[in-house]
Amino acid sequence: MSKRFISIWFRHLRTDWYARRQPGYKEIPFSLATADHGRMIITAVNIAAEREGLYIGMVVADARAIVPALQVIDDNPELSNKLLKGIAEWCIRFTPIVAIDGDDGLLMDVSGCTHLWGSERDYMIDIYRRLRQFEYDVTLAIADTIGAAWAIARFGTGSKIIERGQHKASLLLLPPSCLRLNFATSERLEKLGLRQVKNFIELPRPSLRRRFGEEMLLRLDQAVGTEEEWICPVNPIEPYHERLPCVEPIVTLTGIEIGLTRLLEALCHRLQLEQKGLRAAALKCYRLDGKIEKIEIGTNRPTTNSSHLFKLFEIKLDSIEPALGIELFTLDASKVESLSTMQENLWENSNGLNDVELAELLDRIGGKIGSNLIHRYIPDQHYWPERSFKIANSINDKPAAAWKSSKPRPIQLLSIPQPIEVTAPIPDYPPMMFRYKGQLHKIVKADGPERIEQEWWLQDGQHRDYYYVENEEGKRYWLFRSGHYDTAKSYQWFLHGFFA
Repeated sequence: MSKRFISIWFRHLRTDWYARRQPGYKEIPFSLATADHGRMIITAVNIAAEREGLYIGMVVADARAIVPALQVIDDNPELSNKLLKGIAEWCIRFTPIVAIDGDDGLLMDVSGCTHLWGSERDYMIDIYRRLRQFEYDVTLAIADTIGAAWAIARFGTGSKIIERGQHKASLLLLPPSCLRLNFATSERLEKLGLRQVKNFIELPRPSLRRRFGEEMLLRLDQAVGTEEEWICPVNPIEPYHERLPCVEPIVTLTGIEIGLTRLLEALCHRLQLEQKGLRAAALKCYRLDGKIEKIEIGTNRPTTNSSHLFKLFEIKLDSIEPALGIELFTLDASKVESLSTMQENLWENSNGLNDVELAELLDRIGGKIGSNLIHRYIPDQHYWPERSFKIANSINDKPAAAWKSSKPRPIQLLSIPQPIEVTAPIPDYPPMMFRYKGQLHKIVKADGPERIEQEWWLQDGQHRDYYYVENEEGKRYWLFRSGHYDTAKSYQWFLHGFFA
């Protein structure tokens, strides 16, 4: 399938935007200007100002001599890029590949998209009509190459569709500047009498290179299609991307669910063929009013189970506001991993953490309360209890060491040990009672000490002697003394955990 491109030229982008905000500017001449060497220079004019003979680059004082009532607004150099980026993101409803072209245009790769509107003519008319509804003065052109579409949009007579294979012929009567040449090269061609592309397109290439440089040949080749040219989209396309345009705007939850189901089935089928599974995905809904509704999901392990993925999205579907209607659904798999087939055990009923049903349960819980609230902990290679574990990155992480089970450990471990007051005989005898948060606990059973040192390369604390104690109510605690017992009372006791 041959490539097809659209070039959109916004003839008065910034002035159109100001006129939308201030309707009174639509009928009067006004311009944008910026300071340059102590003078105000016009940087943009509206249609009314153009009719009066004003142009870009003109000094404001000279312009007011011609049009005394001229309204002048300080220009914002960042406005063009901001406007074009917003319009480009809106245009993704027509094609996923939309790029900003300079400070007054957009480029769109529409290969394989136009048939969804019936024909290229209907496709271009829809884009033109909707941009005109936003009150932008635009000219569009469709051609086989980016260079030809750009040239026809800016130097042709109105919006046009260049038939396949006719892009070279469409350039012949246009001026040299239609090839996106620099000003100096275009001016030299004009002075030499080469005022149309047909005057030099068949000249020997060595002569053109010698007289006008390599850029001249590059731009010419790009326009006629002998040199490939690429565009950089405002939103990079995910490798796994599915689109579903709607014949009629979708305004009901049922319609959204049907669209989501079709997208998931198509994406999962493609992933299955490539033996990959989805880990993160985003559903985008493009509304008629230009706004985009977006919801995202994530999974603990790669999956191609479309029913499970639908349930994860279903939790968040109520947050989508269709307003006047949704005209396009897109589904992007932002994170994909290889899908490995797990070996099943014949005599065991559970696969532990490798159980698919467990992973799907965690996905559903995470979708409701937030995946950041669900953690899996694995052992870390440190001695001090609060350093002996870490949060795993995923359910598939393999621990570098085994859990230490030779000694009992509390179910609830305090992240920061809490200081307590302890009464204990000497030397190294278990404590008899302790006070925690103002409450006195009399110890009836105790075991210890268990000495836990820090790593030899760490010097930020003393060794610890831990005791397992039980009070009169049967509650058990994990206490420790920091440092050696001595009469100078330089040591300190702490509560570090609670047993079940």
